[in-house]
Amino acid sequence: MNVKTLRVENQTELLKILKDRFEKNKDRHKGLDWTKAEKKLLSNPDKLWSLNFMEETGGEPDVIGYDKNTDEYIFCDCSAESPKGRRSICYDPEALAARKQHKPADSALNMASAMGITILNEEQYRALQELGAFDLKTSSWIETPAKIRKLGGALFGDRRYDTVFVYHNGADSYYAARGFRGLLRV
Repeated sequence: MNVKTLRVENQTELLKILKDRFEKNKDRHKGLDWTKAEKKLLSNPDKLWSLNFMEETGGEPDVIGYDKNTDEYIFCDCSAESPKGRRSICYDPEALAARKQHKPADSALNMASAMGITILNEEQYRALQELGAFDLKTSSWIETPAKIRKLGGALFGDRRYDTVFVYHNGADSYYAARGFRGLLRV
């Protein structure tokens, strides 16, 4: 089995960044203890690798919850705007393949899969927006229902006028200000 791991010095650096962010943004995870989250991370090196990828692409991942049923901490991209290293991409591999000209470098679903994360669905995106004001100048692709995708569309969300909006676009479209936010359960 090919487990993706970070070098010890990279793990130490990432854990410090994550801990500092956790302490600075306690309102995102009231009642949760960083020590327990860190212990879970250290016992799941592949998840730590994914979080590092989220960090490197500008996602600023942070704990946004804990699932008691599965005993998992929920990390999400909490950058103010859609992660800069994941913009100018279309929705999925099919949309990327369908473009005949001016193809983007990648797709949201391809990138998320390579990173070992999932993109947010509408419910998760709206829940994240309850924790702060995100995507005030950008937008983020979100998981699209099969019925919409089958017809060539895809969904994205943003926040304007202090309101969270979910819109549609052709799945093959891409914009400099649109990326995606990821979720990781550890």
